[in-house]
Amino acid sequence: MVPKGVLIPIGGNEDKGLEHSENYTLDFIEDSILSHVVKEAGGPDANIVIIPTASSIPKEVSDNYLKGFSQLGCSNLRVLDIRNRLQSSTKETIKILENADAVMFSGGNQSKISKFIAGTDAHELLVHRYENERFVIAGTSAGAMAMSEQMIAGGSSKESLNKGAVLMGKGLGLVKGLVIDTHFIRRGRFGRIAEAMAIHPNLLGLGLAEDTGIVIEERNRFKVIGSGMVLIFDPSNLTHNNHSILPEGTPISLGNLTVHVLANGDEFTIEDRKFTVCAIDAEYI
Repeated sequence: MVPKGVLIPIGGNEDKGLEHSENYTLDFIEDSILSHVVKEAGGPDANIVIIPTASSIPKEVSDNYLKGFSQLGCSNLRVLDIRNRLQSSTKETIKILENADAVMFSGGNQSKISKFIAGTDAHELLVHRYENERFVIAGTSAGAMAMSEQMIAGGSSKESLNKGAVLMGKGLGLVKGLVIDTHFIRRGRFGRIAEAMAIHPNLLGLGLAEDTGIVIEERNRFKVIGSGMVLIFDPSNLTHNNHSILPEGTPISLGNLTVHVLANGDEFTIEDRKFTVCAIDAEYI
């Protein structure tokens, strides 16, 4: 089945960084990441629900998103701050999600999204609407990471490529075939995604830089948006992977791990693992 909805995972700090913390700043320009969310949802009149479940400061984060979407002309905005599994199955929660054209998951701790939403009535409704309607699910940072089935739940970038540096968990399972990591360049998370590929060599790794996202339509194909880069890690041709035989804490080695670097406008097909580079002006050729 080909889903009719749209997924927009974002690498974090999509506010263009007026301050150092994405929790308190938003600077939305006409071609910003959030403008893509609004466009895919149907325009400024769309009903957009902000879900700050992952955040430890949900009010501040929600206020920032309300401000950002308002600056883009949106007025049908709602905050749904889910803090326990029971709340994910209440009539009020389900009604809010039924009336939404798009939902926006904030950053924070992706495990909270999995803990409070995965496997609940809210999760079932989100999946159903994504598969059967022109419904948009966007998420930044933790909200993006939680979209995958095999989810990076945590781990230290400082222990790059040591076995056990990355912690894996179960996400919402919206994205098939991908493991997503965010803040990828600035926080040096190459080692995290590399170990994730050693653990799951049948999947692809997706590293999203800040102020960068992808728009996934028809589940199998996506297009890059934003100002940064997207790195694709393809372990399908590994010639060496010693992860399974190593003790915890020791360095991992991988052979023939393929890496693609994509930028704004580039497209990638997940199933056949091929990408199309956005056409550039003749003067740059």
